[in-house]
Amino acid sequence: MEINTAIGVFSALSQETRLDVFQALVKAGPDGMMAGALAKSVDCPASTLSFHLKELLQAQLIRADKQGRAIYYAVDYGGVREMIDFLLISCCDGDPRLTGPYVIKG
Repeated sequence: MEINTAIGVFSALSQETRLDVFQALVKAGPDGMMAGALAKSVDCPASTLSFHLKELLQAQLIRADKQGRAIYYAVDYGGVREMIDFLLISCCDGDPRLTGPYVIKG
């Protein structure tokens, strides 16, 4: 992950509602949640939620899957994986005893 991409990721997560949305989607698992249920779970108006979802999508932390007329939002595990790797890649010279199996070296 490039530094500018990482800045975008951390910027997206540095806002309370977006962090709440992200955490709700982490809890929901790979199937995600419909926007209406997500808005209710984080107590956020739909119009405001749309703005926050756009920011999280742009940061590649979540994905949107359209199923018929419904849109399900879920965590983008690839994007989260890149964020974790970015944080841990230089930790402890990559010692797996300290970083665990989390760091994927390219």
